[in-house]
Amino acid sequence: QVQLVESGGGLVQPGESLRLSCAASGMSFSAFSGYTMGWYRQAPGKQRELVAGITSGGSTNYVDSVQGRFTISRDNARNTVYLQMITLKPEDTAVYYCNAHRRRLLGDDDFWGQGTQATVST
Repeated sequence: QVQLVESGGGLVQPGESLRLSCAASGMSFSAFSGYTMGWYRQAPGKQRELVAGITSGGSTNYVDSVQGRFTISRDNARNTVYLQMITLKPEDTAVYYCNAHRRRLLGDDDFWGQGTQATVST
């Protein structure tokens, strides 16, 4: 059974950094490399939004509000995806979720982690 486990959240002050990790278990290294991985976040009272994504080929995309501050990367040998966040702002406060997505002929594979809280506050 595939599981995604996020870690690295916490409480930081504005301008500081956090590095989130998402480790995938229950799949082989070769299978993991075929997934598009994404980091989403959900702030209180708001809808979940895609923050950053990275394809199996390594192409990345970011929501405008984090462009230049967040960097998504993956280590297929460790079945892990990362989100490096710098110059954090109070509006980055949210629960951050990891997602693994893969298109298949008979229906897509889509997995979610349980989330990790990141709080940016003085």
